[in-house]
Amino acid sequence: MVTALLLSGGIGTRMGMGIPKQYIEVKGKPVIAYCLRTLLCHEGIDALQIVADQMWRETILQCMASLRVQGAEEKFRGFSEPGKTRQLSILNGLEDIRKYAGDSDYVLIHDAARPLVSAKQISDCIEAVCSGHDGALPVLPMKDTVYLSGDGKTVTSLLDRKKVYAGQAPEIFVLGKYYEANRALLPDRILEINGSTEPAILAGMDIAVIPGDEGNFKITTRADLERFL
Repeated sequence: MVTALLLSGGIGTRMGMGIPKQYIEVKGKPVIAYCLRTLLCHEGIDALQIVADQMWRETILQCMASLRVQGAEEKFRGFSEPGKTRQLSILNGLEDIRKYAGDSDYVLIHDAARPLVSAKQISDCIEAVCSGHDGALPVLPMKDTVYLSGDGKTVTSLLDRKKVYAGQAPEIFVLGKYYEANRALLPDRILEINGSTEPAILAGMDIAVIPGDEGNFKITTRADLERFL
């Protein structure tokens, strides 16, 4: 069983548009609608859990209804409360998912602010984790020379860009192992986590690296939104 955990609890302050970026309308639909359709339509996704603030849940439900995806009502399992940080939101979602999914099942984590995720990228993630890994992470190679600076003022060392990658979403994990990896970081260390895969790496989980998709960018700034438009 594969459950998609869609993160839509962020407030998107960097956009400066008054509402979270995932609810901004683009071509008559909120940004979240685009990846929502892809997840609901994908045959490899068995269930969907959404992290969202109470005030936006009706908007999401109306959005799902307007998509008219067959079987969407059965696939959608419910909402989870946003946490203080992104990783705590994930942990809340994991807690809820474990009420209907087993530890040997999988959770695929995606951001509502990445509207252009493809069905192929989702399939690639599922295929990778099902081949015997504890998880899978899509990545993009670095195009620029990468430098390390300890103080942000002078260069400390040069990194080999052939070995440095930028992580993307969706990320997929064995549910039970990933849940325990997050629990192990409570109460304080989990607050320092920036990427979904970090807890898995810290726990020693076997994470496969698969090719990412440059088109699957995250809307963070107004420039990103204009690119999506």
